[in-house]
Amino acid sequence: MPTMADVARSAGVSVATVSHVLNGTRPVLPHTRQAVLDAVEELGYTPNGLARSLVTSRTRSIGLAVSAISNPYFTEILQGVEASALEHGYSLLIADPHDDPVHELRAARLLHERRVDGMIVAPSAAPHELVAHLARHAVPTVFLDRLVDTDAVTGAAGPPYFDQVCADSAEPTARLVTHLAGLGHRRIALVAGAPGLSTSSERITGYRHGLAAAGLPHDERLVVHGDSTAEGAERATEALLSLAVPPTALVTANNAMTIGALRALRGNGLSVPGDMALCCFDDFDWAELFSPRLTAVAQPAKELGARAVGLLLDRLGAPDRPPRTVRLPCTFVHRTSCGCPEQPEKGTRS
Repeated sequence: MPTMADVARSAGVSVATVSHVLNGTRPVLPHTRQAVLDAVEELGYTPNGLARSLVTSRTRSIGLAVSAISNPYFTEILQGVEASALEHGYSLLIADPHDDPVHELRAARLLHERRVDGMIVAPSAAPHELVAHLARHAVPTVFLDRLVDTDAVTGAAGPPYFDQVCADSAEPTARLVTHLAGLGHRRIALVAGAPGLSTSSERITGYRHGLAAAGLPHDERLVVHGDSTAEGAERATEALLSLAVPPTALVTANNAMTIGALRALRGNGLSVPGDMALCCFDDFDWAELFSPRLTAVAQPAKELGARAVGLLLDRLGAPDRPPRTVRLPCTFVHRTSCGCPEQPEKGTRS
């Protein structure tokens, strides 16, 4: 089995240079780096990850805790995380916290026991125990998609620091509302996500801003929580339809709830957009297959995953740097479920 010394001899460099190329511990001239990589390929050298981790106290692995199995949006984020992690020479360990505080704490402990260098976590609506655990063990962590008031949980603004990355939520939701209002709708409802999530509260804020911008009153009865699930959204939409004066337009706050709302509308014999105009937060591959095609806000899911990895690697390189919160813009995808005629699809940033 070839050794690092064999690679160094083949490339005409020192063993230390080979180590710097493979571990990314020091910049190396491009032609030297390529010579090392060519030698690695030619010899079939495989680094001893266990030995390296014992020397560096790093495993070059990242723990990812997101509900990827049950949510297509997080599946796209996972793709972005994985591609970026592999690009930087990191492996990925994945746990599904099921959006449940007990499960997410268990997932974090499991990943920590596997000696990951850091974690990327999409927190639940009640992440206090999770954040306390991560802070107590000084685990480098990036919170993804949902923001957390970590100072309130840890009780201090000092180390350990947590970075966060998410998409804009309020302004894009306001845009969906003003778009529907511009089509003549005066009773526009919102099926919001699970209470306690920052995405839920921000989209409710955006909904209210959209109503205000359109000169429409805010009616609390038109805001219902679908708990971020298809089943919850179906129940919430049924409640809206049972109002004495039901809405004529609906905004759903994530992809799973869009499915539940459509199920409720179909069960009541209502068509979209003939009986109910519909706009949704989250675009997904099958939005094109619906009839009518869904007008949606598309989040940059893969980019969010890649940026989370970048933030985590920056934190690993500089543990005491100030914490950062990064927000990425969304894209408004104009289709026909809102009641507009068919037109060439063109997304615009929000």
